[in-house]
Amino acid sequence: MSNPLRDRRSVTDLAAAGQVIEIAEKISSFEGLASILEADLAALDSDKLPSAWRESVVSGALQFGFADAAGRVPKLTGSAEVNVAAVCQRCLQAFELMIRVAPELLLLDAQDDAQGYEDIEVWELDERTVRPQDIVEELLIMAMPFSAMHDNMAECKALLSDDSSTDESVEKPVKPFAALRLQMTQNEKDPDT
Repeated sequence: MSNPLRDRRSVTDLAAAGQVIEIAEKISSFEGLASILEADLAALDSDKLPSAWRESVVSGALQFGFADAAGRVPKLTGSAEVNVAAVCQRCLQAFELMIRVAPELLLLDAQDDAQGYEDIEVWELDERTVRPQDIVEELLIMAMPFSAMHDNMAECKALLSDDSSTDESVEKPVKPFAALRLQMTQNEKDPDT
C-alpha cells in the first residue's frame, strides 16, 4: 500500500482532488531532519544521549486545494509538529524542543505569477510533481532555531545560581564573568579604589 506522504504526484492533481494527508511518521523517516539532529546531539557524551530520539513522531495534516476559483493556483495548508531532542546552547545539556509549523503556501513554478496573493507565502517548485514529505521536512528544518535553548529558564543549568543546587554531584556551570561582576559592584560601593 502506498503512502500519500511519500508518493510523488502533480500538485495540480493533489489540489484538484482536495487531497488531505495525515502525518504520523517517525523522525527517522525524515532523513535530512534526522541528520541535522544527529549532528547537534554529537556534542553530547554518549551516556547523555537521549534514548530513542529517532522514534519521536511528526504528526499533523496537509490539505491541498486551489487559492482561486478557476483552479490555477495550487495551495497547501496544514500543520505539523514534533518534539525533537536538542542540545541547549547555554548549558550544553539535552532537552526536548517542540517544533510546530502551520504552512499556508502557494505551490508555483518559478515563472508563475502570484499577483493578488501577496499575503500567502509562495513555494517555488523546480518541477510540477512533489513529495509532500519533502515539503514537511523542509518546513520543520526551517522552523528549527539557529541556537536551541531551554524555553523555561528554570530548567537551564547554566542559569541556575550556585546556591540553588544542593546536590554536590551536580556539575556547577562555569561563570566566566562572575569575578568581573563582583569587582564592578565593589567599585560602585567604593569608587576610590
